[in-house]
Amino acid sequence: MANPAVVPQSVAIIMDGNGRWAQKRGLPRMAGHRAGAVAVDRITEAAAKLGVRHLTLYAFSTENWQRPQDEVDTLWKLLVRDLKRRGPKCLKQDIRLVAIGRRDRMPDVAVKELDRVERETARCRRMTLCLALDYGGQWDVCELAERIRKGARDGSLDDQPITPETLQRLLPSAIVPPVDLLIRTGGEARVSNFLPWQLTYAELLFLPVLWPEFDEAGLDAAFQEFGRRRRRFGRVDDKTEADQRAVPQEIHP
Repeated sequence: MANPAVVPQSVAIIMDGNGRWAQKRGLPRMAGHRAGAVAVDRITEAAAKLGVRHLTLYAFSTENWQRPQDEVDTLWKLLVRDLKRRGPKCLKQDIRLVAIGRRDRMPDVAVKELDRVERETARCRRMTLCLALDYGGQWDVCELAERIRKGARDGSLDDQPITPETLQRLLPSAIVPPVDLLIRTGGEARVSNFLPWQLTYAELLFLPVLWPEFDEAGLDAAFQEFGRRRRRFGRVDDKTEADQRAVPQEIHP
């Protein structure tokens, strides 16, 4: 079990491998997505149990619209069904559910269910579960730039300098705090247009396990790896500096 002192408080996960999980078993891709939804339950509960404060899951990217239409339609139906049962679970576990991303392209029934669960869980405080839906990092940045443009035009930004705090406040994904640990399952080693602002100093961990197979033991192992890393944020680590001073200096004749 991960040491509570090293449990990352903000965790983001790229849930990759549903289709390959199904293919390995001779099943249709949607069977993999249904198994992936079960894994979401499992990992959400495990993260809350281990002490994570904010969990962000990449559920549907802006690029996912390019998949076959029948798969896209089924994914949104699966999301609606998942939201109907997730609301009561989140309330019972004191987990707040929120979402980031575009809502103007989502099916109306998905928006309705999402709004409902967000309202019902708004007072929950144990952990925040954030679903990235129709989300892309480039869209996030473009929307940020548009808000700055509008603010400069209507005077709401005044003549104050643009600071990182200003950008964080205006970012569409502002509800997501800086990420401590990014986990990607499925074996790929890229961030795929996910949370460019919040991942600035995140520790990155790419795992071969397919998402439907990821479990509490795997999450705990990921946290153990996180605890072994030194996060310097551009500074010199005191221990590293001490080790360097301890190295014997070469003696020249």
